[in-house]
Amino acid sequence: MESLSTRVLTSVVAFSVISVLVWLGAYAMLPALAFVSVMCLYEYIRMLDRNDIDVRRISLAVFGTALIVASLPGLRDTPPWAGGSWREVVLTVAFGYLLVVEVMRPGERPLERIVYSMFGLLYIPWLLGYFLLLRYSPDAQGGLLYFALPLLATFAADIGGYFGGFYFGRRKLAPEVSPGKTVEGAVGGLALSFLTVLLISSLTQLWSPLESLLYSILVASASQLGDLSESLIKRALRTKDSGSSLPGHGGFLDRIDSLLFAVPATYLFLHISVFSR
Repeated sequence: MESLSTRVLTSVVAFSVISVLVWLGAYAMLPALAFVSVMCLYEYIRMLDRNDIDVRRISLAVFGTALIVASLPGLRDTPPWAGGSWREVVLTVAFGYLLVVEVMRPGERPLERIVYSMFGLLYIPWLLGYFLLLRYSPDAQGGLLYFALPLLATFAADIGGYFGGFYFGRRKLAPEVSPGKTVEGAVGGLALSFLTVLLISSLTQLWSPLESLLYSILVASASQLGDLSESLIKRALRTKDSGSSLPGHGGFLDRIDSLLFAVPATYLFLHISVFSR
């Protein structure tokens, strides 16, 4: 009970802080996302250290922060001298820099350093950048509603998954990666997520019931995949929790693993099904 109450209290405080930051907008979210990115990268590096895997630490922090900055609304447009967004420019420069550094100072296992460094950039700051992209899709006012969708849908999927697995869980969803996950829990998460999205859509006249169902399937699947992906990483690196910074929740990466996939999935869904009309 003490652990559960600590977990609930941490969730309430975190949700309140996130709500205020999102309402304030980009220049409140930017330092917060940069901080979360650095903390998650720190936890990622700590897990690698325990397995004697080396990465370019300063490079990860610098390019990770640059990826967050490149996701600002005013910097999203394609640079006139490049073939992609500023985010892609930063990622390309980071890859080139890591290659040059390893060529000039290879040391031991240079390819391993490049691979794990690039994976860290793609997995954490690249996906976190979608938080800013979604917050301003299609604009500052509309982005508030669209940003709330993955937060509430993922929260509902977590609750539905917990109680569905607790009361009805029989068949393992991914026993080799996360033994505690069950098929029944996944179905419970999808059901509660759909009811939540359907309620929001009905109140705001956002989507039809069919579109709400399609989005619920997507975001519930994405949140489950995000959770299982982090479990896969921790299992491969023989780590139980990514960190211990958040009481009752482990580390920052343990807390945002579902949103790292749910937010980009929402952004892509909106741009394919809504904004392209």
